[in-house]
Amino acid sequence: MKNGKVYLVGAGPGDPDLISVKGINCLKKADVVFYDRLLNERLLNAAPAEAERIDVGKVAGKHTKPQDEINRLLAVKAREGKTVVRLKGGDPFVLGRGGEEGEFLKQNSILFEVIPGITSAIAVPAYAGIPVTHRGVSSSFAVITGHEDPSKATSSINWEKLATGVDTLIFLMGMGNLEEIVARLVEQGRPVTTPAAVIQDGTRPEQVTVSSSLENIVSRAQERHLVSPAIIVIGEVAGLRDRLSWFENRPLFGKRILVTRAAHQASALSQLLSEGGAQTTELPAIEIRPVDDPKELDRAILNLKEYHWIIFTSANSVAAFWQRLGELKQDSRALTGLKIGAVGPATAKSLEPRGIIADFVPKVYSSQGIVEGLEKLDIDGQRFLLPRVDIADQALMEGIERLGASADEVPVYRTVPATEAMTRAKELLLVGEIDAITFTSSSTVSNLVAAFGEHPVLTDGTKVACIGPKTAETAVKAGLKVDIMASEQTIPSLVTALEDFFTKTEERRL
Repeated sequence: MKNGKVYLVGAGPGDPDLISVKGINCLKKADVVFYDRLLNERLLNAAPAEAERIDVGKVAGKHTKPQDEINRLLAVKAREGKTVVRLKGGDPFVLGRGGEEGEFLKQNSILFEVIPGITSAIAVPAYAGIPVTHRGVSSSFAVITGHEDPSKATSSINWEKLATGVDTLIFLMGMGNLEEIVARLVEQGRPVTTPAAVIQDGTRPEQVTVSSSLENIVSRAQERHLVSPAIIVIGEVAGLRDRLSWFENRPLFGKRILVTRAAHQASALSQLLSEGGAQTTELPAIEIRPVDDPKELDRAILNLKEYHWIIFTSANSVAAFWQRLGELKQDSRALTGLKIGAVGPATAKSLEPRGIIADFVPKVYSSQGIVEGLEKLDIDGQRFLLPRVDIADQALMEGIERLGASADEVPVYRTVPATEAMTRAKELLLVGEIDAITFTSSSTVSNLVAAFGEHPVLTDGTKVACIGPKTAETAVKAGLKVDIMASEQTIPSLVTALEDFFTKTEERRL
């Protein structure tokens, strides 16, 4: 059997978006992934579902597998003809023992390739607003292991030259030795007034940065109870943080937001929230499933020529309608001659890949907005098809009929509670670990509230954000106080409303 190949891939410092395109492409074709601790789950999910995943993470004083065993397993899997990815935090060759793994593979005639990653030594300070070099301030930097015991007589670090010979000093894995590191540098001539910073969980939503002088950095880090993983930066550049801080200044930074949406839709909302600085937890309150009996839908599809209009009220209805269309061996040509309406831009956009450009999108993205928009058109005597969720209210159909048209409301999908996700949601909400909860439909509200039974859904401090008035009305009826509502019924508008709310809250606090 021909040997496979091993890719030593740098995953970057923590933010999953910082991995290289080549690194992601390697993961997509992996048969086996050996991964470090603290890696974002999104990176592991990039590998095929059937790929074997092996945890080889290391914590101070405890290794899942010793390095010799990791080396051996890499070779074993490659000899089975598999494509192996060794996914390492940061860069494989920066204090990552990737060199040792490469040497072992070379000695055993295993083909390997190194995919560099962004090292935490540079990325984490950058996310804290600290450039490792800066004109007129620092023209050199050194990356040093902080894991070595500085008090031992045979230290491999040349403290005398390091202390004053390099402008910026960056220590990795040094949190447990911070006091010793500071003492060594001061002893060898580094001024106690030198700016310093400690950055915990760098590039992650929970990042914490403490800045001070070299003299006081230990006590400041202790006051904030900082622990590993953390990066230590010592040098004049650490004093630039006040001018260059950006990551921790984003409007939703540090906010923990629960995303209750259908599983296949949650990632888009989570991505926008993450870009605003939030730490998101995707716990879909509903799952989207086909209707139990599609006879009514089939009848409508097979008689589309009897209609003048089709109005889609969600991207879910578009997806479910086209799925059934395909199952009946039909395609977009079946809609020839019909006018197509969409409740909003997101629904209209979901039609475009199917070759359909919406003829009508209301200015207000709601059932009422659709009726108000149609009122300006001549629809008297026309017939409408409304493919919708099985629990939709009658407001849209009744509004169309008031305008002199007729409407057939046909269920195309149904929503059911996501039971396992609900259990996790209850745990987080009941202990007060959520700052805000998002609702993007009435069904997400109803299913979450039903899962709690007689227990209150929210604890003090948890805010409720709704995508529109209909969802907000359902939340209020369920006994929830709505704190935030989108100005338009779109995901971007919901995120903007959350950002505005928490920005104003912070301003009032200050």
